[in-house]
Amino acid sequence: MAKIALFPGSFDPFTNGHLDTVTRASRLFDEVVIAAMTNTSKQSLFNAAEKQALIEAAVAPLPNVRVVAQPAMLTVDYARQIGATALIRGVRNTADYNYESGIADMNANLAPAIETVLLFGDKRYRFISSSLIKEVASFGGDVSALVPANVAEALAAKFAGRA
Repeated sequence: MAKIALFPGSFDPFTNGHLDTVTRASRLFDEVVIAAMTNTSKQSLFNAAEKQALIEAAVAPLPNVRVVAQPAMLTVDYARQIGATALIRGVRNTADYNYESGIADMNANLAPAIETVLLFGDKRYRFISSSLIKEVASFGGDVSALVPANVAEALAAKFAGRA
């Protein structure tokens, strides 16, 4: 039986930290499904189709990774639907750990058979957040070392003429 992991997130935009996490997860699981979700409490820069296309291009070298735009449902329900036994979460710092532990507890309550696997962020990327990337890019700052090349291009196009 294949070991499938689900890596859910808003990925708005997908960063090198996300790419590092999914690359490492791809070595631990037979298949990793990245679920690009919409965070209803935030204003998205990229729509679901754009996020999916950007992530697919960034993870193209990883043969056991696929990307979906997650339907509007509980993450654990989608994990069950695709046969995932684990949820992958990246942790950059203690604030992330505290936030993720609460989500992991809720998910364990809802779906005890699905484990949450926390992967600590590489120190090169621990300061990166999608919100910070958008902020810097919106003022014309160079984020090309912090996101995949295709994402840097997409950010530049979104913010062209706004800086």
